[in-house]
Amino acid sequence: MAAAGATRVLQSHQAGVSLAEKAYHAIRELIVTLELAPGAVIDERALIERLSIGRTPVREALRRLAQERLVEVYPRRGMFVTGVDVRELARISEVRAALEPEAARLAAERATDPEREELTGLLHELEANGLGDRELMSLDERIHRAVYRCAHNDLLAATLEQYYVLSLRIWMMAIDRAQELDEAVHQHRDLLEAIGGGDGEHAAATMRDHVQDFEQAMRRVLLTV
Repeated sequence: MAAAGATRVLQSHQAGVSLAEKAYHAIRELIVTLELAPGAVIDERALIERLSIGRTPVREALRRLAQERLVEVYPRRGMFVTGVDVRELARISEVRAALEPEAARLAAERATDPEREELTGLLHELEANGLGDRELMSLDERIHRAVYRCAHNDLLAATLEQYYVLSLRIWMMAIDRAQELDEAVHQHRDLLEAIGGGDGEHAAATMRDHVQDFEQAMRRVLLTV
């Protein structure tokens, strides 16, 4: 299933996007979904064959992933998927709690009418019943990325994207035990309504509470034996 997801990610990007960018998103998807498990050896030749992309774009993608701490490079030993240390959750959350509220505030101020319609659509999805754990994870991901786009600050969006992905991989480790996270995800109702209504201060406060509550819920899940 994860392999199919990586293929969809690869195929979904517009033709104008570079091959390195396509390779980056596809390999990152494999890492986040744990198909390329923490500590696994990166088989460059296998990735080239799997993605049907040349060696140079794949190497560029792997260098970028190394900069984002998803891949580790050891001279004369090779490349490996970075291990997951749940103790990093607190540090990741500190960054997100500092920056995501500002993204939410800017989104409330800067979102265009079509973007507000997109957020309304996400709100309707959130209110649907019977969403499974993976569906909620996917929806959470789409909501956060929509907020980043609505902030109209590419530097802020790129930074938040990096830290969100690190958080997402930790979440994936606990997906089968993460029912407690449903409430944290559903906090997005207030967030989306605040952004849609142009209330930047409330959007920022709601996003801050969401990030902090999510960290606490994740910590309880991961510490459960």
